[in-house]
Amino acid sequence: MDPSKANIQLSARRYANWHKAERLLEEWGPRDDSDFPIYAALARKRTVFYTPAVLSTPRQVRDDLTGLTVQVSACIDEHLINTGELQTRPRNLRKYVELIIIDESDRLNATALEMVRDHYDRDNVAVILIGMPGIEKRFSRYPQLYSRVGFAHEYRPLSKDELRFVLERRWPKYGHPLDPDDFTDAQALAAIARITRGNFRLVDRLFTQMERIMQINELNTITDDVVEAARSTLVIGIT
Repeated sequence: MDPSKANIQLSARRYANWHKAERLLEEWGPRDDSDFPIYAALARKRTVFYTPAVLSTPRQVRDDLTGLTVQVSACIDEHLINTGELQTRPRNLRKYVELIIIDESDRLNATALEMVRDHYDRDNVAVILIGMPGIEKRFSRYPQLYSRVGFAHEYRPLSKDELRFVLERRWPKYGHPLDPDDFTDAQALAAIARITRGNFRLVDRLFTQMERIMQINELNTITDDVVEAARSTLVIGIT
């Protein structure tokens, strides 16, 4: 997977608070008071994050987006009622959703893209399409859609300084702050930079495995050996 695309996907999920809400939306059923923090998270963003399945039909895309929009809107409505913020309930609860983020938009065929464009026009909802580099060239073949594209932005892997910024906030969890002047930390930092090449999602996966390895071996310091052991458990290609 392209490193920059992985970074975008993870950022988009976090922005929409989908990492908090996805399970509740997938296991839709009787609600519990413990769900209220999730309602609040969805109300702050008013965003739907959607990934179409491979070979999704336009009807499936339409039904999926409609279903997710209704579910998220219901959660937002519950939050507004619970907090007393609701003055007048909108006639159409779907109006609560202000942004739809579609990941893997390369999977959408021409008809599905036209359906998304029509949804954008009818409901006045913002749409972000995430795809592989160059996807804007494909969209240029559909004038009705392309005329509504505000801008195309290509995200790049984390720079050296950005990667260090991220690691400085992860390191203290494992015993002590990151010290680039410390030989052990410097070795581990170099190993992480070499393995991940600025791929934010891979950094997250690598740290998950590092934590598991450190717990199993009762370690409290991140070393390059720990990093390499974590790397060996991941399918990430040759680095």
